[in-house]
Amino acid sequence: QVQLVESGGGLVQAGGSLRLSCAASGRTSLRYTMGWFRQAPGKEREFVTSISWSGSSIAYADSVKGRFLISRDNAKNTVYLQMNSLRPEDTGVYSCAARIATVYQHWGQGTQVTVSS
Repeated sequence: QVQLVESGGGLVQAGGSLRLSCAASGRTSLRYTMGWFRQAPGKEREFVTSISWSGSSIAYADSVKGRFLISRDNAKNTVYLQMNSLRPEDTGVYSCAARIATVYQHWGQGTQVTVSS
């Protein structure tokens, strides 16, 4: 089992930046691909970005390309999401998740990001 804890959310004005962190504990020896997802009020959860264990494979949703940057530090068992040029539509609960195969098996509780206009 892997436990995931997100941090770094908050309230920011449009155009501002936030950096989220996702700290993993437990069975961290496995080579998990890590992802970030978000859920806005009244909407379904959507994929934001993911990064492979080695960092060689990264994917972004079109809506965040060029603004968000995912990275990871395997020595610290932590994944980061740098969010720049934030927009009100980026508001939501951001959760990190881990997978070995194609399905994300482990999820964090999420951290709230609110972007004011």
